[in-house]
Amino acid sequence: MSDNVTTDKYESASNREDKLAEFEVHKRGMFGNVQHWLHLTPAAVPLIVLIASILIFGALIGDRFFSPFALTLVLQQVQIVGIVAAAQSLIILTAGIDLSVGAITVFSSVIMGQLTFRYGMPPSLAILCGLIFGTLCGTLNGFLVSRIKLPPFIVTLGTWQIILASNYLYSANETIRAQEIETHAPLLQLMGTKFQLGGAIFTLGVIFMIALMIVLAWVLRHTAWGRHVYAVGDDPEAAQLSGVNVKATLLSVYALAGLICAFAGWALIGRIGSVSPTSAYEANIESITAVVIGGISLFGGRGSILGALFGALIVGVFSLGLRLLGADAQWTYFFIGVLIIAAVAVDQWIRKVSA
Repeated sequence: MSDNVTTDKYESASNREDKLAEFEVHKRGMFGNVQHWLHLTPAAVPLIVLIASILIFGALIGDRFFSPFALTLVLQQVQIVGIVAAAQSLIILTAGIDLSVGAITVFSSVIMGQLTFRYGMPPSLAILCGLIFGTLCGTLNGFLVSRIKLPPFIVTLGTWQIILASNYLYSANETIRAQEIETHAPLLQLMGTKFQLGGAIFTLGVIFMIALMIVLAWVLRHTAWGRHVYAVGDDPEAAQLSGVNVKATLLSVYALAGLICAFAGWALIGRIGSVSPTSAYEANIESITAVVIGGISLFGGRGSILGALFGALIVGVFSLGLRLLGADAQWTYFFIGVLIIAAVAVDQWIRKVSA
């Protein structure tokens, strides 16, 4: 008798669990399914916004906007922001932020130029020194964040000021003109080399930006290091308990971000043709803008680095589209601001799936 009662209670509990499970599956609904899909594919939102922006501006402007020249012009305009955004994405995925990326970018370019023209160093060696310098700056940030455990915002705010001041002091605010570089050290302008495919004009800097994003996307998705980056951003304590070396991961992320910024400095010389200590002054804000619009969560642990590329392209499409429409430049900032707030709101909505 007792065994029958126990069996009946077990079956009754199992039925209740089955019904509860069925209820949970059906409760999600259409919006829940969309929310879940966006949670699994974080780059989808910025890609949708990018395609919609291109279609809307194309309808308003016409064939001028859909020309290969116009669309590749967007790529050329965002190449520096895109490269720096790749570095910023790595930092933000670990739930940090780097305010020094712009300063590292411009100082690395200044070092490449000054070592070549002031000290007569071969351009190839000067470029290598610039890349090493950027890596060391990123390593310093990573050491202060991972070992000393200082907040990333405070650390990079301080190093931003230090690097920027050092940049002006070292360069004596001197600009190396494009004609001098073109004549004596064309290797410094390598990233600005143009080539044509059909009616589209690309530069090596654009190709580098796209290749960098694709490689980083693959590394983050398919390697142990990439999984560690996401784990540290999601919950560093849980990552530590599961065997992840949180300090080493953070240090490597900041060092790699510094190296990427140094490459951005090299691309900057190719983009503007000269070496100027006052260039790329908006790279900090623009890179964060691209990352946020690209759907990478400021809380860390969620997002696709390809989203940062889409975010940078969205900014470029809006800038070019509004310019071709003859709108005031301030409207670009207005709409980008709206997109930033909307992106954060969508991120909060999507995060409820994992809550």
